[in-house]
Amino acid sequence: MPFKQEKSCEECGKAIFGRIDKRFCSDQCRNSFNNRLNSDITNYIRNVNNALRKNRRILAELNPEGKIRISREKLIAKGFDFTCYTGTYTTKEGSQYFYCYDQGYLPIERGYYLLVVKKEF
Repeated sequence: MPFKQEKSCEECGKAIFGRIDKRFCSDQCRNSFNNRLNSDITNYIRNVNNALRKNRRILAELNPEGKIRISREKLIAKGFDFTCYTGTYTTKEGSQYFYCYDQGYLPIERGYYLLVVKKEF
């Protein structure tokens, strides 16, 4: 009869009993292992999503009517981050709109932006 090797938990090292394919001794160890494994990417994604939501909130607050012209200074004063957006749209004329979900902006003349709302939402 071959010697049966005892498996140990990948998180805490305790002996594992039960199914042969079991990797963790408890749900807590499984969750701790996976949270630690994904923490770096999770933090990055959380920070990007927070910046996108903040940008969208700022655009929606400054543009209650659906279309307005506003200065770059007002956007910056509210904490707007021009590097975070969810997508772009380029018109046939070459104008490029930047969107944070349904709220968009178009750079126009001398430090001003046209704020718009995507109608398909």
